Amino acid sequence: MLNKLVSLYPNAIFSPNKPAFPLHNFHLFFDENQKDWLAIEKKELSEKEISILKTFYTLVEDLPLDSMTSSGQKWYDFLFLNRQLAFPVSESPLRFIQFQIEGKSFEKTELEFALKGFFSDDITIIWESATSGVIVEDKNHSSMNEKEFIALAETLESDFYIKAFFFLGKYHEVTDDIRNQFHSEKKYFDFGRSIQSRTFIFTFERVFPLYLAFFLPEDLKKLLMDTISDVLREDPEMFSTIMVFLENNLNASLTAKKLYIHRNTLQYRLDKFSDKTGIQLKDFAGAFTVFLACQVFFLSNNPIQHA
Repeated sequence: MLNKLVSLYPNAIFSPNKPAFPLHNFHLFFDENQKDWLAIEKKELSEKEISILKTFYTLVEDLPLDSMTSSGQKWYDFLFLNRQLAFPVSESPLRFIQFQIEGKSFEKTELEFALKGFFSDDITIIWESATSGVIVEDKNHSSMNEKEFIALAETLESDFYIKAFFFLGKYHEVTDDIRNQFHSEKKYFDFGRSIQSRTFIFTFERVFPLYLAFFLPEDLKKLLMDTISDVLREDPEMFSTIMVFLENNLNASLTAKKLYIHRNTLQYRLDKFSDKTGIQLKDFAGAFTVFLACQVFFLSNNPIQHA
């Protein structure tokens, strides 16, 4: 297919090897299946064309290779160029913490210093592009939980005037399959970012319900929507009430506190929902069905935002 793209963009450069020349004026695409490279001048591509190409190929641009450490470069070669592991294999499981930066321009060395300041031990930072990258963390030296990543995102916003989005990956044994696991997590991160633009911290557990709802067959989506859509449309506050209640493990006191409402008001809304739908939220099967239905409802009102 890259050959067909070359015919569409006559000035493009097609190569079986990564171009060795500076690529400041080019978008560089890598075909992971054919292991081919295509460089197209930035002025020849619209944002829509770039979005389309990114769905088929890996976009590699403005990569500051000269600023990466030796270990960062080796990880980059392994994860993005499908090369062999060129470093000692860790005996401890590792996780990949992916990040995406939006906002003002920033100095990468200063940002790396800030990132490392939040971790108790040394980490490896891999730059995928000028605004995105991966943190490699050893499980034996793991130090940060989800709340601390929220604090990190807030600190970067206040100190650097940038918005930082993180995907906290699972811990994996270091084998050749870890590359596939990384790219699976990257897929979930990209999907989550395309839908939940106001969320700063992503995990598999947070993204997968929406991912599952998105790929449900249309007849199942309709079946789920039929159970809850009327009551959610009649009462604009009902959706947020139900979602906060479910996300807080059916804890009424905590839900009322987070919604800034009286517990009696919350109970009134929950009773109204059960009366209208016939579904009891205190029942696990009922709660699961409603949660999945709410994901479908959310997607129907929040279409995917393309880059």
